[in-house]
Amino acid sequence: MNKIVHVVGTGTIGEPLIGLFADFKKYLEVDEITFHKRTPMTTERAKVNHLLQRGAKLAVDSDKVADFEALGHKVDYEAQEALERATVVIDCTPAGNENKKAYEKLSGPRGFLAQGSEFGFGKPYAMGINDEALIAGEDRFLQVVSCNTHNIAALVKTLAETEDHGSGLEQGRFVCLRRANDVSQDSSFAPAPSAGKHDDPQYGTHHARDASRLLETIGWKTKLFSSAMKLNTQYMHSLWFDLELTNPMTKERALDRLRANRRIAITEKRSSNQIFSFGRDHGYYGRILSQAVVAAPTITVNGDRDVVGFCFTPQDGNSLASSIAAALWLMDPDYDRQARLGVLDRFFFREI
Repeated sequence: MNKIVHVVGTGTIGEPLIGLFADFKKYLEVDEITFHKRTPMTTERAKVNHLLQRGAKLAVDSDKVADFEALGHKVDYEAQEALERATVVIDCTPAGNENKKAYEKLSGPRGFLAQGSEFGFGKPYAMGINDEALIAGEDRFLQVVSCNTHNIAALVKTLAETEDHGSGLEQGRFVCLRRANDVSQDSSFAPAPSAGKHDDPQYGTHHARDASRLLETIGWKTKLFSSAMKLNTQYMHSLWFDLELTNPMTKERALDRLRANRRIAITEKRSSNQIFSFGRDHGYYGRILSQAVVAAPTITVNGDRDVVGFCFTPQDGNSLASSIAAALWLMDPDYDRQARLGVLDRFFFREI
């Protein structure tokens, strides 16, 4: 039986995800990558054609076939056909929960993924955080958590995990300094720093809530609180963190723990501009796949249990990596992770 990955959407997550599967399908042991694009656009003709040249196959709504062909695109499947023949469907649109109603009626795919904004789509997942929580045959719908949720959860698990793999966290506080929009987007740019609301009385913003729900899947009960501010930059999200631990910690031990996690990058840089530029020059599609980029010079320990510092969220690279890992798991829960995902190791930087 062929293993087919179908991606819905060609935006800031969908496009590089299609590219990753197309470029590395031999190593990921995927037979075919298909993708659905809803609207034919001359401004995106080059993007779609380049994905097709790399081996991805286009699926469109039945009433749009002629419009896409008029742009010079080869249409291989109608949208519903592509969904029914897929092994895994990855929804990269802001309508994942709405589309779930249609997905639940499909019997062909083994599983479905949605991205971070689609809270409630399924069990939350982040690679390296809660892999052991996935249950084969039961978890058919997974929500790949947002890039900032990856960052928060990776910091908490790396710095607070006890010897028996439990939680050694008293409480964690975070300030998410968010970029205004993606470099590919013209809309929604912020002309000045804009403070976010605390919509959740327990968690502050959804970032802490989502990280807490993610960690709950491995049995951790965490006290987290987050605030958010949107900055007038397109480079990267930044994150200030303050983790109060139950056991003593030193700055040296904290840095040793962070360096030991191969999904976390360490840097001497303190400028998102420089880190973003590194990703542009050395990443895949400009993406750093690491879950977090920790600025080592900012790490300090207040007292003997309070770890404070700054780190950067590598765009949506961590979400891309988790999407691939989750898709491979849905296709084969017993897959050899190192053998299949090893081809992507070069984009998980240990130092930036």
